[in-house]
Amino acid sequence: MSTSATTTYKHVTADGVGIFYREAGQSDAPTVVLLHGFPTSSRQFDALIPLLAPYYHVIAPDYPGFGRSEAPPPSSYEYTFDRLSRTIQCFLAEIGIDRCSFYLHDYGGPVGFRTFLAKPERLQALIIQNANAYDEGLGAKWAAIRDYWEAPALHTDVAEAFLSLESTQGRHTLGSAHPERYNPEIWEDESARLAQPAQRDIQSRLLYDYRTNVASYRAWQNWLRARQPPALIVWGRNDPSFVAAGAQAYLRDLPDAELHLLDAGHFALEEQLDEIALLMLSFLGKHLGTQGDPIAPKRDLLDT
Repeated sequence: MSTSATTTYKHVTADGVGIFYREAGQSDAPTVVLLHGFPTSSRQFDALIPLLAPYYHVIAPDYPGFGRSEAPPPSSYEYTFDRLSRTIQCFLAEIGIDRCSFYLHDYGGPVGFRTFLAKPERLQALIIQNANAYDEGLGAKWAAIRDYWEAPALHTDVAEAFLSLESTQGRHTLGSAHPERYNPEIWEDESARLAQPAQRDIQSRLLYDYRTNVASYRAWQNWLRARQPPALIVWGRNDPSFVAAGAQAYLRDLPDAELHLLDAGHFALEEQLDEIALLMLSFLGKHLGTQGDPIAPKRDLLDT
């Protein structure tokens, strides 16, 4: 087996949109698809990918309107979670991924759930990191966002606050016990991108459409309860947006899932990368093996 952790950077057209993605590992190894959150991109997985790639084929796309993927205007591309998922389904078909495990973070939750509910046989295992699917997982800020859903024209201030520099930084650092582990260039880059008029339009539309995700929670829960996919839940317990109760709620429908509440915030990889990588390698090795063999990861792999 190759021990190369080299990441390659690629483009492909899917659903009529240019999609940028990161890829690493051997193509004949089990595939892990990493679905990023808001307002970032597959860049959030830069440090995780080399830790998985010696064992797995790793794919991390940018959604349309995010990162280095194409951002067509809303007049030609409908910015909804249904459409993002359709595009990701087309992307996976285009690059030939029929079976895979998914890592869901934040917006990766609604994109991912729609993707594997559309083709359940695709899913091998599930890693859930601060990707909410339960009402009790929504933190206090969601009360104002619900007001925005009810009357967006009357609550434009909610969308403005959601896209502000303060909120963008807060998604990384609020609740963090380790603020020194966060690179400020990341949220500065994210904020600069969000300040672009086209991005504000795109992201406001997705924020409004997020209401469809909450309306879908019951269907997703029913699917999990019926299907019982192998699941690892790694959750930054200090996240003020998707609170720890949302992680614990998964156990109602997935009683055999592994649950780990970590001393981290919303972007838990930035604080607990080594711990999450080890948990993932152990979990995936148990359920998928690697090239047919189970994994016995060693902590010193992460220290090289």
